[in-house]
Amino acid sequence: MADLPPPVQGPTAKEKKYDRQLRLWGATGQIALEKSHILLINSGPGVVGLETLKNLVLPGVGNFTIQDSAIVSEADLGVNFFLEEQHLGGFRAEHTCNLLKELNPDVEGQYVTEPIESWLLQPDALHPYTLIIVTAPIRTELLTKLSDHASAALTPLFYVHSVGFYSHFSVHLPPAFPVVDTHPSPETTSDLRLLHPWPELLQYAEEKTANLDSMKADDHGHVPWIALLLHHLEQWKKEHNGEVPQSYKEKTEFRTTVSQAARTDNPEGGEENFEEAVAAVLKSLNPPQPSSAVKEIFTAPECLLVREDSPTFWVIANAIGLFYTKYNVLPVPGSVPDMKARSADYIQLQNVYKSKARKDLAEVVDSVRFLERNANRSNAIDEKDIEAFCKNAAHIKLVRGRPLHVVQAGEKVKWGDRAKSIAQTLTFPDSLIPLYIAFLAWDEFVATHAKDGLGGAPQVPGETDPDKDSEKLTGIAFKIADDLVKEASASIDEDDYATIKTQIGNFTRELVRAGGAELHNIGALTGGIVSQEVIKVITEQYVPVDNTCIFDGIKSRSTVIKV
Repeated sequence: MADLPPPVQGPTAKEKKYDRQLRLWGATGQIALEKSHILLINSGPGVVGLETLKNLVLPGVGNFTIQDSAIVSEADLGVNFFLEEQHLGGFRAEHTCNLLKELNPDVEGQYVTEPIESWLLQPDALHPYTLIIVTAPIRTELLTKLSDHASAALTPLFYVHSVGFYSHFSVHLPPAFPVVDTHPSPETTSDLRLLHPWPELLQYAEEKTANLDSMKADDHGHVPWIALLLHHLEQWKKEHNGEVPQSYKEKTEFRTTVSQAARTDNPEGGEENFEEAVAAVLKSLNPPQPSSAVKEIFTAPECLLVREDSPTFWVIANAIGLFYTKYNVLPVPGSVPDMKARSADYIQLQNVYKSKARKDLAEVVDSVRFLERNANRSNAIDEKDIEAFCKNAAHIKLVRGRPLHVVQAGEKVKWGDRAKSIAQTLTFPDSLIPLYIAFLAWDEFVATHAKDGLGGAPQVPGETDPDKDSEKLTGIAFKIADDLVKEASASIDEDDYATIKTQIGNFTRELVRAGGAELHNIGALTGGIVSQEVIKVITEQYVPVDNTCIFDGIKSRSTVIKV
């Protein structure tokens, strides 16, 4: 019995429960989700906020708090999936919190029924939360306070509209929000270094292609395509003064050479390996240069000067920048695509790449340790984090977060350095910038109208006098558009601008017609989109929206813009 192997451990109950999402963001992403505490400031009908929260409770967000002082009314029963008749007269935050917790017993939930105005006066009201979601309408000074807190505490903040058939959300991220695990498509992740092979890779190719012409049919049909390309590249360089194929014409000629080397009378299963080699020529014979976005990270001020309190990302980025400066390439990721080859040959090829990846990693680790000592950092960076960075170095992404575009009463909307590009986008045939301008006008209307006088609850367009409000809202939107064109010094044809204003007017009238109401299907869809972006931010995986998303539910169109 002592010689028997230990029993195979099956997946735990938790792994079974979260199996599908663990495949998306892995154990580290799930841990980050479970450590988060999300605050939902739920205003207006509150549908989109609760739909967003629902999609975060189900995958196991650690903790949530709902701030909502509204009392459940008949209107809530028509649009809110969670509320029923027995909840009438109770606090909406209390009932929705309890029902959300039923969806996932692993999640902790709390609620706050105190009005937002007085609750935010508490000194530490916002400190426990790792991410904040705010739904419109909300008074401008409150949104400004939340935005200021997000900037100071580096807490991500989402601001969401859902009005009738339209929705919009903006993301306020820290000034530097790096993403290492961007999950690029498999087609872009193989860095095979065929144009810059190292000695061990060349040696492998020479061994596998020795006596290629005299090989048996079965052997010839199983030579890994990487070895085939390296073999023919060496022959090409001998005939072209040591130069590799560079232009499209040369690569096409080289591809023809490889194709003609395949045997046409191979009875042992064909020459699929040669077909793979031919297909890989155009995408694999490229210099292994990092993208401009990656190069910008290496030259960022945070990367150039590593200090004691520098985040882990910048220390590793500095070390990889040193590696790139020295070799003019990034560390080898170590992965090899699937291909037709014998198992032993394929495993040997994998080991060649993995060995090179380990060697590159060791050099980067040495640089990280040097930087740590030089900056007097107390805690050493985990080597697993360095390894993950090296594997994804070609696809890392730095999002430069911006504060929310908060519309202030009586003040012009300031577009800053984005004015020109936004104005240009305004003229595109299917542009949703006119809808975004309509939402900005909607916010300005809310900022200047209150139900109970100055300082009261916000009044939304269409709530009291639709005809009068429609005229007001359209006028505000036209002024915002005029200011944008003027600030951008854009030259737009009069007929085109008339068409743009017609579009803006159509959007504003539809927003007024909604009267601030939310449609459950639009709120649910928007909640799904927002929750997806929230998960990206929490897990620091995939690339989040940068920084504004607009959705037209009538024509099922969406767009992302940076403002």
